[in-house]
Amino acid sequence: MNVTTKPLDALLPVASLGKPAPKAPDIQDGGFLDAMKQALTTTTKLQSESGRLSREVTFGNPTVGLEETMLAGVKSNIAFQATLQTRNRIVQAYTDVMNMQV
Repeated sequence: MNVTTKPLDALLPVASLGKPAPKAPDIQDGGFLDAMKQALTTTTKLQSESGRLSREVTFGNPTVGLEETMLAGVKSNIAFQATLQTRNRIVQAYTDVMNMQV
């Protein structure tokens, strides 16, 4: 039995196997501030959608599925954690710069 593996194939995105991967929204001529505003806006929208779906499932709306609600909650949590980690790193970088001796 001769099995040949390509170790770098594991690094290819899974989405490339079936459909193209979605592109991240472009930030035209913006800087870091615009990127953070966009990230905060996206996080807020995801949290609002997750809360809305949770209420709909709680009230027994038959058009809203539990799977959809759980997926929205996970997306919201991931976005929040990413935003929180970014904020923590910014604060740490600011603290490091402020503690530098001139």
